[in-house]
Amino acid sequence: MSIKDEIVKVAHLVYQNKFVSAFDGNISALTENNTILITRSGVCKGEIKPEDILEIDFDGNLISGNGKISTENKLHRFIYSKREDVKAVVHCHPIYSTAFTLIGEGFTDNYFPEVLLTIGKVPLCNYATPSTDEITDSIKNFVNDHNALLLQNHGAVTFGTSVLDAYYKMEKLEHSAKTLFLARLLGEPRKLNEQEIQKLISIAESTYGIKKVYNS
Repeated sequence: MSIKDEIVKVAHLVYQNKFVSAFDGNISALTENNTILITRSGVCKGEIKPEDILEIDFDGNLISGNGKISTENKLHRFIYSKREDVKAVVHCHPIYSTAFTLIGEGFTDNYFPEVLLTIGKVPLCNYATPSTDEITDSIKNFVNDHNALLLQNHGAVTFGTSVLDAYYKMEKLEHSAKTLFLARLLGEPRKLNEQEIQKLISIAESTYGIKKVYNS
């Protein structure tokens, strides 16, 4: 599957799973030529086609494709510039995750073993006006040590080694947010204790070589 095909597949998935509505969200990936493929502005992610994906450089200039470059390209370019390991970025407005941003809450407590090991802590970044330099300023203290970020009043962004990897982090984040929301309706959710956390970390390091996502 080509990178463009992966982007199209993930664009359809985020729309089908209601992580975005209408023209919201954007998805990007690095190419072997160190350029960026990104979904164009003003297209429903559920209807996106390969021709709706633009190629831009690290200065945000259009290299190939037809259409308007997403104003959120600054967010994507900044993440790539700070993380050599990141090859794809997914930005969405998932309902439950975004709801937590509206009450000023990030996911920095450990409730779920699988989230601890695959995403890690997800901090809340201060509100920033979309498409401005404010948004890169708001994430700069978190981007190096996290693989998912909540953007206050704005949604979430995840990044990974491939488009599908970044997407699965978004899916896991939203599933966890929904579960935590429902748990709070029932009572006080139980957090993992320090002994349980350290045991999980030990297993992750010895079995999967995971060392980074839970460090912060």
